[in-house]
Order: sequence, then structure tokens, then C-alpha cells
Amino acid sequence: MSASDEHKYNVVLIDYGTKKNIIRELNKRGCNVAVMPYDTKADDILSLNPDGIMLSNGPGDPKENVEAIEQLKKLVGKVPIFAICLGHQLLALSQGGDTTKLKYGHRGVNQPVKNLETGKLEITSQNHSYAVDVKSLDGTDLELTHVNLLDDTAEGVKCEKDKLFSVQYHPESAPGPQDSAYLFDEFIALMQKEED
Repeated sequence: MSASDEHKYNVVLIDYGTKKNIIRELNKRGCNVAVMPYDTKADDILSLNPDGIMLSNGPGDPKENVEAIEQLKKLVGKVPIFAICLGHQLLALSQGGDTTKLKYGHRGVNQPVKNLETGKLEITSQNHSYAVDVKSLDGTDLELTHVNLLDDTAEGVKCEKDKLFSVQYHPESAPGPQDSAYLFDEFIALMQKEED
């Protein structure tokens, strides 16, 4: 458990290969963070009564994480969820989306992403070989929120009904661009809204 000096929320971070700066960003915003292994059962996570769940980044083909996807299906809609990178892909798969392997992948700290809700451009840090298939979102409750300006791949999704959102890139990057740090604030706002 990583504790915050100004504790407001309890967050469970599911560790698929997490970076320490995810925990730092959550602590900075008043969250105590319980880091749980990637294979933790949904019931064990919910038994901690979290205010929110964070799905971390990690390596590999998301479709190989069959059990993790099944557990996510049991978590969606219970508490707010924010997912990054592999967590984003797993979340999309759990909601009926699909993923595809990119020809070259996205690498580096200069990937341009457009926020479709604000129209703003963000310079992002990325390191992945797979992406959520935009067309696979049709027929799901997921809405595309961010797109890569180099190849039009999905960079973010959300579902207001189920209190979740996710991004493909790394808003926690350290060192790296800080354009996307606001996403942690959006996660806090989602937990606060749930509390009201």
C-alpha cells in the first residue's frame, strides 16, 4: 500500500507492469494506492471497497490475457476505472472491442494525439505494438475519445454509463511530456462524482 499524506480516496492499481510514477501521480492527488497482481480475482479487488480502480501499462499481446479480461468484465460498472496502455487494450477487449498488431508500433515521447472532446493536441509518450481497433468499437458502449494523428489509431475510449475511461499512451511519463497529466485529475473527478 502506498499512502498519501492527504488521503481522500482508496485506489486499487492492477499491476500488469506498472510504472512507479502512476502511484506517485495518484498519491499526489490524495489517493492511497493498493497495488494488486495482474491475476487478482475481481471479488478480492471489490472486497477492498475501492473508490476507483486503475489498470496499468504492461507488455505483450493483450489477447493472451484471457483471465484478466474475464475479471475486468466483473469489475466494469462497479466503481470508476481508469486504464493506461495494456490496461486500455484489456478494458476494450472486456467490453467487446478488438485489438490489432501495428506494423511498426508507436515508440517515443513525441506521438501526437488529438483529444476529440476538446479538439486539443497532446504530445504523448508511447511504447506499444498493439492498438484497439477503432471499427470494433461499433456496437459496444465505448466511445472513441482520442486518436493518433499519424495513423488514426484509437488512443482513448470512455463509457460514461460504466464510469470508465482509458488511454493508449502514458500520461504518467517521467521524464516525458506532461500534456496528459490532466487525465489523473479526471479520474479523481470521476471518483468524487461517485461519492456525491
